[in-house]
Amino acid sequence: MDKKKIFVTKEGMVELNRELEELIKVKRPDVLERVSQARAMGDLAENAEYAAAREELSLIDGRIEELSEIIKNSQIIEESHGNGKGKGQVQLGSKVTLSIGKKKEIFTLVGEWEADPKERRISHESPLGKALIGRKAGEKVEVEAPAGKVTYTIVELD
Repeated sequence: MDKKKIFVTKEGMVELNRELEELIKVKRPDVLERVSQARAMGDLAENAEYAAAREELSLIDGRIEELSEIIKNSQIIEESHGNGKGKGQVQLGSKVTLSIGKKKEIFTLVGEWEADPKERRISHESPLGKALIGRKAGEKVEVEAPAGKVTYTIVELD
């Protein structure tokens, strides 16, 4: 089965590995201890602490599996400056200054797992991200939004 590549920044990969390590070395052992203590209390059928700890363990195990898959299938986004392919074009990892009328906003194009609109980190899979990929400073891009088409001008690439 061909898995889709997951694009992350170097910082994003560090964060994914940090979360995975914390789950494996800290949280999971703590919850296993709670399961063990609750099991020692006797009747498991009516033991709410046991049920809660088992459910939390299940969630942690699920997240460990998810993070392991993400890390295994990740490709680190290379910095967009310097010479080489894609220079001067919007690509994953690019910081893009856009203008809408007189208003300017700066966005960073990242993989979908790191997207955070509040932090102006947009996915390359989003409508705006797709419209920006491969474009250059000075170009205009149109994006379909709930309120209609929005036209952005690419002011600067970093």
